[in-house]
Formats: sequence, structure tokens, C-alpha cells
Amino acid sequence: MVGGGQLARMTHQAGIPLGVRFRVLADTSSDSAAQVAGDVVVGDYRDLDTLKAFAAGCDVVTFDHEHVPTEHLRALEAAGVAVRPGPDALLHAHDKGVMRKRLAELGVPCPRNRIVADPADVVRFAEEDEGAAGFPVVLKTTVGGYDGKGVWVVRGPEEAAEPFRAGVPVLAEEKVDFVRELAASVVRSPHGQAVAYPVVESLQVDGVCFQVTAPAPGLSAGRAAEAQEIALRIAGELGVTGHLAVEMFETADGRVLVNELAMRPHNSGHWSIDGAVASQFENHLRAVLDLPLGEPSARAPWTVMVNVLGGDYPDMYRPYLHVMARDPGLKVHMYGKDVKPGRKVGHVTVCGSDLDEVRERALHAAAYLRGDITE
Repeated sequence: MVGGGQLARMTHQAGIPLGVRFRVLADTSSDSAAQVAGDVVVGDYRDLDTLKAFAAGCDVVTFDHEHVPTEHLRALEAAGVAVRPGPDALLHAHDKGVMRKRLAELGVPCPRNRIVADPADVVRFAEEDEGAAGFPVVLKTTVGGYDGKGVWVVRGPEEAAEPFRAGVPVLAEEKVDFVRELAASVVRSPHGQAVAYPVVESLQVDGVCFQVTAPAPGLSAGRAAEAQEIALRIAGELGVTGHLAVEMFETADGRVLVNELAMRPHNSGHWSIDGAVASQFENHLRAVLDLPLGEPSARAPWTVMVNVLGGDYPDMYRPYLHVMARDPGLKVHMYGKDVKPGRKVGHVTVCGSDLDEVRERALHAAAYLRGDITE
């Protein structure tokens, strides 16, 4: 797996009972996955020679992020390396402009969007194009963004210049009046087998995933099936191998619009480690290795996952003991990261039959670990 973050760490964990030997290309020896994997290469994923040396002897190469240059992935394939998902698919997660163009060709419902050339073009998109509704609009760098980085809500022409300073193409999108965010996760294998997880509700705070509820409360069976069908169709049309997370907006008028794609395990699927028969991490490995896929259904009526973000409380050991003692049914997952304000350092998960109780337990534990509460 290229990338040594928490996604690689949890993928490695899922591979242990399957007997999968796991090699990680990490930025540093202290990366989350590098702390636990037995076969670690420290190097720069942007360097082709490093990638080729890393891939030597691997049956399959997969990823915990979308930032490897597409030309490097094509070079690996040309050298006979099994790259999954392949570069033709992964390009749609790497480049938002390519993704939007392809989804439009497929007739997938998306927010109104187009590439904009400069701040004046942003004004034209907001006020003059067909369907324009004025400011605010959302601007995104087409490459390199994650966890709210590379995304701006622009409320007027005077705020439109900042995104262009990154020196990469900028995508403008309408600011959707949504009632909540959903995520539909599917997994697809090379021979075309595919499974779909329950559609979840995802709550974002400052552009970062904070809380996930599985399944999405109050979502009709028809709307859930529509979201799953969209995700399965995208996976098939783009030739995805492995896990695909499709982040969506549910609008007040009943529409579902595709927001983002991630072709790897995803924060919205962390609930599945404890809450599903086969987790997203296990099924991602099964898919990229072309093994039969595992059952994606939920183990309990409700599962709530809350991210633990770093705060001003760097020593988490004592609160770690407290939340375990207070709630033995709680599942705590820590990533081995130094605690910094706003940084994802772990998550907690609670499963049960009473949604209000499950949510309260998960929120309390995450807040205690962050240091927001002391009892």
C-alpha cells in the first residue's frame, strides 16, 4: 500500500487474519502504518524509481491516498505491476475536473459546475451562466485537496482570488442547499463482483468528517437504494477495483447529488470495522487480491463512529483508561499520531439498538478523549 497513514494501518490490521503479507511505502518511519507493519519502505511516492523498487515482488499495489502522479501509475502498469485501482479509474479521484466531466457524461446527478479560468470567470459562473444563482459558490483546486483543504466557500468577487494562488486548475460548483450529507460505499473486484454497504449519514465540521451514523437515520429504502445504485454504477463505469466511497448531498427537494469520490478505504466507512460483518478494509483487500468479497451488512441496528480530533490535551493515556472503564462496550481506535489541534488521532465506535443512546456514548467518549469534558 502506497501511503503510511491510518488507512494503511487499519488495512494492515484487516489483512492479518487473511494471512496477507503487507508492505507499506511511508513518508517517515513514524507514520501510523509504519509503526505496526513489518515490511516498511520509507520514501517519496512522487519518485518513480522509489515506486518501482517498492513494487518489486508485490502481487498488488494499492493506495491510502489519491496523490500518486498518474504517469507514474501508468509506468508501473507498463512494467507489469498490478495497480488496483488502476490509473484510468484513480484519475477520477485524483482530479476533480476529470471526475465532474465523466460523471456528467454518465448522467450522474451532480451540483452545477465548471472549470473557471480566473476570478472574473468565477463571477460569470456565479451570476451569468445558465442556472446561475449568484454567490456564494464553492471553489476547489482540482488536485491535492483533502479534509477541507483546497476548498473555499466564496461569498463574493473579492474572495475569488485565493484559490488561484495554488497554481492548479480551479473548479467552481454551486453551493448546494442540502439537508445532510450521505456516503454510499461499494467494493468491486476485478472479475466484477460488487457489494454495497448501508448508506450512512456523515456530519462534517470545518470540512473534516466528525460523525458517521450507519444506517442514515430516516432515509427511505428507495432513496438508499438509489444512492447505492449510483455508487455501483460509478464503480462499474469507471472500472474501479477496491473500495469506492461516494459522498453525496441529500437536498430539501429530495434529490441526491454526488459531491466527491474516494477510491480507497474512507473515513465514512470506519464504522464497518466494528459494525459490519466484513469491514471496508477487509473487503478492499479482498477486492484488490481478487478474492470473493465479504458480507457488508450491519451487525447491529445502529452504529455511530465519532472521530477523535487532537485538542489541547496531548496526553491521551488517562482519558483512554477512563472511557474504557466507563463504557466497556465502546470500541477505541487510536492511530499512533502525535496530538495536534484539529488532527485526526483516532476514532470511537458504538453499536446498539437505541440510536440516541449509541450516539450519546460515542460523542461522550470522543469529547473526553479530546479534553472537551472531564467527567
